[in-house]
Amino acid sequence: MHVTHLTRRTVLAGTAAAAALASLPAAQARAAGAGAPAYRWRNAVVGGTGFVTGVLFHPAVRGLAYARTDIGGAYRWDDRAARWTPLTDHLGWDDWNLLGVEALAVDPAHPNRVYLALGAYARSWAGNGAVLRSEDRGATWTRADLTVKLGANEDGRGMGERLLVDPRDSDTLWLGTRHDGLLKSTDRGATWAVADGFPGAPTASGQGVCLLVAVGRTLYAGWADSDGTTPNLYRTAADGVTWEAVPGAPAGAAAAKVPVRAAYDCHTRELYVTYANAPGPNGQSDGSVHKLAVTKGTWTDVTPVEPGGTDAFGYGGVAVDARRPGTVVVSTNNRWAAVDTLYRTTDGGRTWTSLKDSAVLDVSETPYLKWGADAPKFGWWIQAVAIDPYDSKHLVHGTGATLYGTRDLKHWAPQIRGLEEASVVQLVSPPVGEAHLLSGSRDIGVLYHDRLTASPSRGMATNPVFGSATGLAQAAAKPSYVVRTGWGDHGNGAYSEDGGRTWAPFTAQPALAEEAPGPIATNADGSALLWSFVHWDGTRYPAHRSADNGATWTEIASFPKGATPVADPADPTVFYAYDMDAATVLASTDSGLTFTARATGLPFGDSQFKLVAAPGRTGDLWLSTKWNGLYRSTDGGATFAEVDSCRASYTLGFGKAAAGADYPAIYQVGSTEAITAVYRSDDGAKSWVRINDDAHQWGWTGEIIVGDPRVHGRVYLATNGRGIQYGEPV
Repeated sequence: MHVTHLTRRTVLAGTAAAAALASLPAAQARAAGAGAPAYRWRNAVVGGTGFVTGVLFHPAVRGLAYARTDIGGAYRWDDRAARWTPLTDHLGWDDWNLLGVEALAVDPAHPNRVYLALGAYARSWAGNGAVLRSEDRGATWTRADLTVKLGANEDGRGMGERLLVDPRDSDTLWLGTRHDGLLKSTDRGATWAVADGFPGAPTASGQGVCLLVAVGRTLYAGWADSDGTTPNLYRTAADGVTWEAVPGAPAGAAAAKVPVRAAYDCHTRELYVTYANAPGPNGQSDGSVHKLAVTKGTWTDVTPVEPGGTDAFGYGGVAVDARRPGTVVVSTNNRWAAVDTLYRTTDGGRTWTSLKDSAVLDVSETPYLKWGADAPKFGWWIQAVAIDPYDSKHLVHGTGATLYGTRDLKHWAPQIRGLEEASVVQLVSPPVGEAHLLSGSRDIGVLYHDRLTASPSRGMATNPVFGSATGLAQAAAKPSYVVRTGWGDHGNGAYSEDGGRTWAPFTAQPALAEEAPGPIATNADGSALLWSFVHWDGTRYPAHRSADNGATWTEIASFPKGATPVADPADPTVFYAYDMDAATVLASTDSGLTFTARATGLPFGDSQFKLVAAPGRTGDLWLSTKWNGLYRSTDGGATFAEVDSCRASYTLGFGKAAAGADYPAIYQVGSTEAITAVYRSDDGAKSWVRINDDAHQWGWTGEIIVGDPRVHGRVYLATNGRGIQYGEPV
């Protein structure tokens, strides 16, 4: 059910998207304009839902820890409040690639200093990475742009920390890159240069330097591009400057594996290294654990369980207990048959105990973790493991969806409050009913938000369970009727007759649905469905229609392949669609049986162009065309006029009208001047006010925005990695 984030969560794939971003002017920092309303922004609570790739406790400060994620930024643990504080929400539209955290580092000698290496993709269409440095635990940052790319949302993103403060000199930092070797800074991260003497030869592919760890005053670096005959582990030599291969490192089959993570037990002077035959988090089928007695130079194989046969997996995380010599925890990874676990030893690896076997899991705070089953899993994609240096029984491990913690090595619960990483693609705010919000995400399907301040009590929408949502729609005149589509194991479409509380699968579905479940729409009274089909690789197929609640389906040849169907909210006989190939809006007046062209000559676009119908009206359409601006039609798409109050529009939605206004409030992510931000208009787009600020930007936010039809001013915003943000006037 959980495929890689790289295929499911890539924001902008390909050169066309890169060109789109490159054409935008750089965002200029400025406060909200004069007269703009003050807004309070919070997450609609889900709790996690993304890959926690690293957790680091500060060795010298009780209760201080940091976490990194693949696309959702970095967080600091507030021990008193027992929650995580986001540290990178200030990164804006042009810096969307920096919401991926490749590595983090703390300075043991200076507790207030923290460093982040940022960059989600090392692809040609992504920007270069950057290093943020802070003197106040992440409250404020100073930025240094790099000339190389990082890959926090690519294979290997759960490997060891690639960023390290030199224990011999706090002004010196080291940064391991995937394709550009080892970098060094001598001014606390302000400037960077290639480190002299590092033996690894950079390549355009592979993983490069995959971990950095201090062993006393010696530095060790994992090298993930070994071919089995070349070293996979290096260390600084006696002079502390040059590098050498670590003598006696695991040879033969083990040498062909990737060093994933390493941790040093300063009491026993032993370095523990986990290995796998792929960088992970996917694709691992073999692995091992070894330790090096650094003073003797001897290696010992301390693998808890040998992978093999039907029980194939790699090893991932490793953590040592700072208070108890010889006490170590390692994790398995990609172990689907027997489910991943943590192994713990108290005797230096001679014997191990599986913590999963005695674990009691309590996910009542985040019920979605049951994934539609009776009981939750102990974890998967476990590569982040950490032991509190001040509490030997406080252990945490990251998964593909949450961060589990224990205080007694037996009882486990999500330690995830404040850390929200969902990649959200669908939002509906119902006009009536218990829930003010329904959402669909790439990782957890559809949720019914009975409260905005707590994880949905019903968990994921079941019957069937979707691992990723592709469509969510509500009948405008019959809000109790909702439909959804997505990637599921037991069907790809479902309907609800109670506003999204409970679901039933469509009786039948087109053959295309299993391979390419795309967006869906229902007309105003729920009597007709239009289901569009788009594969995750972008391939588009003919849409299908059902007039019997999904019992039978008919192909609609006149509907543009891969387009998103839009229902008229007032007339159940009318649907619309934007044809991205022909730059044309089409309409149907027979409940979706046939479509004919209306307005032509519109801006050519792609699947990110958004056609939206204004609520309560027929034929009132708005088309967001990214940097080409915003267009409106009041005649059902026959003609469109450009809205001259904004220069760029990426997504647009509607909410309750302001007091005395005769048109719904309009919300958009776009640009009225130079900056891309979140705006509201209470006068039909004649004027706009910015409602977010420079501290609340969340990278790329162009997927979907909707206002609350019952609460003027409240708006829900989908992000690609920071969950659902909702704002309200204060």
